[in-house]
Amino acid sequence: MALLFGALAPWGSARPGVWTGAGLGLVQALVCYLLLLPWIGEFVGAMPYVALSVFLALYALATGAFGTLVARWRYGFAAFALVYVAVEFCRSSFPFGGFAWVRLAWGQIGGPLGNLAHFGGPALVTLAVVLAGAGLAALVVAHGRARAAGGVAVVAPLVLGLAASAAVNTPAHEVGTARAATVQGNVPRLGLDFNAQRRAVLSNHVEETKRLAQDAKDQGQPLDLVIWPENASDVNPFTDPEAGALVKEAAAAVGVPVLVGTLTRDQVGERNTMVVINPDGSVGERHNKRFLQPFGEYMPMRDFFRNFSDMVDLAGDFKPGDGPGVVRMGTTVVGVATCYEVAEDPAYRMAVRNGAQLLATPTNNATFGFTDMTYQQLAMSRMRAIETDRAVVVAATSGVSAIVHPDGSVSQQSEIFQAAHLQEELPLKDSITPAVRFGQWLEWLLVLGGAAVALGAVARPKREYAAKSPAEKERMA
Repeated sequence: MALLFGALAPWGSARPGVWTGAGLGLVQALVCYLLLLPWIGEFVGAMPYVALSVFLALYALATGAFGTLVARWRYGFAAFALVYVAVEFCRSSFPFGGFAWVRLAWGQIGGPLGNLAHFGGPALVTLAVVLAGAGLAALVVAHGRARAAGGVAVVAPLVLGLAASAAVNTPAHEVGTARAATVQGNVPRLGLDFNAQRRAVLSNHVEETKRLAQDAKDQGQPLDLVIWPENASDVNPFTDPEAGALVKEAAAAVGVPVLVGTLTRDQVGERNTMVVINPDGSVGERHNKRFLQPFGEYMPMRDFFRNFSDMVDLAGDFKPGDGPGVVRMGTTVVGVATCYEVAEDPAYRMAVRNGAQLLATPTNNATFGFTDMTYQQLAMSRMRAIETDRAVVVAATSGVSAIVHPDGSVSQQSEIFQAAHLQEELPLKDSITPAVRFGQWLEWLLVLGGAAVALGAVARPKREYAAKSPAEKERMA
């Protein structure tokens, strides 16, 4: 951010033009996304990955253009932070629900600025990152009071982030504990034919659950609940007797409710479902995935995009759910964000408001091989833990599965593409953080502030020109 704002800012009498600024914003974003998103093309080739990167980078034309205008202001570094948040909001929301995977905030997990998620979610973290980066650039390009203000902009977010750590993961709202476990059964082989391996994958998770049950017995620490990954039983256990028997066998072996990832169908259509199977074989509550991944789980404008590539037919036709985002597992209320949902702000916030005491991120990363995708997603779960003041159980078919505490720390995690299980006593909480309560309103205020700044940046040169004398206007003509 410091380098980007420094490139947009005037140096002496040299002032980058609006089109130059737009180009700088585009290049910076394109390089970022090309480095961040190669996992998308792991098994489908480079074209979809490059196309998405280019499309996302187009939003940064606005970042660079408006950034160039506000960088001419005395305290333009602060205005630039609002512009960046507004553009990021648009990229994360439009079209087709946007693509929130590339938000700047996710990279701050483990640093002091990540603690600000507790108060304002990822939007506040992004604001702090840009403010600090642009303030650092102002220390070089600005003068006088503006330079001093730039120094404050660098230090203040860091100080606030460090201070925010005192509010993260306090024991005041603990209402008990639950011994939770995650099962990673692994897949027989890599590639897009994961679904062709579905029976082997289900068997892997059943066998790993049995090993978990034996370990819990040997340790003398009975479990309270078990989380399976998304797609752990891609064979619908409600229509396939063999799959149903295997799932019930696993639940009986472990002796506690198991949250099973499967595919179901109802009168609306296909669903990506997480369903509770009790140890007696009875069926509990379910979560039908609400926030579906466009171009993956469903294909918007399928006929139109088929004109460019027949790869569109690889996309599914799932229908979104409309549930509360929580399931009851025994006496514990668990909030669920399935895979892509963890990137969406409303998912876990809604779950917590609906009583979630513990969170689960079941995911299927097998189609992305050994890429960084799974680690990027783990960073999101860690920030959601800080944001909601909840422990998070990450369950992946092939890794990385993890146990995340409410301060975002990871106490255990599995290796990628290895069968494994993790278990731990985790706090149950009933707190409602400022981010859960007010995060959406704060983001809208920041976005409105960014829009106002952008409009002001466009109007200001016109006002300055209108205020000039006729002689000055003639010299400029």
